[in-house]
Amino acid sequence: MMALFDESIYKPIYNTLIFFYNVVPGHDFGVAIILTTIILKTFLIQLSKKQIESQKQMQELQPQIKELQQKYKNDKEKQTKALMAFYKENKANPFAGCLPLIIQLVFLIAIYRVIINIATGGFVVNLSDLYSFVPNPGEINHFFLHLVDLTKPNYILAFLSAAAQYYQTKMLFQNQNTTKKENPSSEPDFASIMNKQMLYLGPGMAFFIGATFPAALALYWLFSTLFMLFQQMVIFKPKQQ
Repeated sequence: MMALFDESIYKPIYNTLIFFYNVVPGHDFGVAIILTTIILKTFLIQLSKKQIESQKQMQELQPQIKELQQKYKNDKEKQTKALMAFYKENKANPFAGCLPLIIQLVFLIAIYRVIINIATGGFVVNLSDLYSFVPNPGEINHFFLHLVDLTKPNYILAFLSAAAQYYQTKMLFQNQNTTKKENPSSEPDFASIMNKQMLYLGPGMAFFIGATFPAALALYWLFSTLFMLFQQMVIFKPKQQ
């Protein structure tokens, strides 16, 4: 499994990062990370689009979900069966909102390994991980814009990544919150509970990572979140007009 992870995710990211580092003027490691992030998010754009649309669908189904919860409020077993049948009938997944974060974490782990391996290797490229067609840049400059040391935690990037994560999650669920106000119920559904947790769990995790681990991870998280935020704005724009 680890070998599959290395060959399918780690090495492609490693070589993409080194490639951009080679071609970026001034050999800015931070800019290389940003460009690598954009490539990764573009590669996953269709999957992310489906996940966002799934969340949008769940928001639109909230009135019917509330009705089922109210109808079977005294029989939890029937309520659960009715909800599962309703989700199946509408091809909806109440847990789809977790997938973007999980996928992001998988690539975050890969980015983390890339950064740590480069740092512990004396900021030189590991030739065993480098593809033959990617030039070896030699020693790597680990500063972003000549100011931020990407090998050390940075509280500014940590805060920015957490703020972006909060806004991205809040925008994703804002329509659902509006629906809840219009259709109050004493029986909160699983999706609503999970959404509330994710609204604070994601930003908290983003800040923790940025304040604890190398700033390169926070930089990746920040621009990854901004990419998803832009994607959500495009998807939700027709709905908001």
